[in-house]
Amino acid sequence: MATSFEGKTVLVTGGGSGIGRAAALAFAQRGAHVTVSGRREDQGFETVALIEQAGGHGAYIQADVTDPDDLARLHRDLVNARGRLDIAFNNAGFQEPRALLADQNPSLYARVFDTNVRAVYLGLQQQIAIMLKQGGGAIVVNTSVSGLRNPNPGLALYSASKAAAIALVRAAAMEYSEHGIRINAVAPGRVVTPMMLGSKIMDMQAVAAGLPLRRMGQPEEVAEAVVWLASDAASFVVGHVLCTDGGFMAI
Repeated sequence: MATSFEGKTVLVTGGGSGIGRAAALAFAQRGAHVTVSGRREDQGFETVALIEQAGGHGAYIQADVTDPDDLARLHRDLVNARGRLDIAFNNAGFQEPRALLADQNPSLYARVFDTNVRAVYLGLQQQIAIMLKQGGGAIVVNTSVSGLRNPNPGLALYSASKAAAIALVRAAAMEYSEHGIRINAVAPGRVVTPMMLGSKIMDMQAVAAGLPLRRMGQPEEVAEAVVWLASDAASFVVGHVLCTDGGFMAI
């Protein structure tokens, strides 16, 4: 709790549940005003209620990151309301139902890449433009260890999209670090989130046993990594992919 974000404005996309909600709460607990975004109003307002119950300050803006006009409106409304954007956590993501590549439904390609790649690309554009005008900021993108090494069969589209998102992060980081904008990524592994629970992994204990820590991760543990990457404590960290994976990448 030593890191303070007093007076900072933070945006968390996909903030209605899982890692996004945990990150929104973690930023708010440290003094930030957090704008939560997502498609589902009930989840978004629930996150804001949790922030306020904990004594923090938050707001919800409904937006679908796969809609470019919606994404632009989100950033426009945020700046109109807050005047600036200090930190952005691009967290919204989508994982296709598991199927081997030859059996995968081609119609899912657009949804996976629109959510995990195009929305990151357009979000970065919006956020960088705002931060250039104000003299700097920090951006974190939620990727996955699947973008670095596919952990199991059946998620070819998800893995490819997360690899593309990592490439975007590294390219953007190199282009804008000299302007005071630090861009990094967090790459979760086996974390207990609604996405993980919906991925049809039948034996969670067996999955956990295969990790060096012998347990699954929690959204709050990833949130701490996000907060650190966005904080001044990580002032010399640029274009990095921080794996919060219980040791998966070390196997």
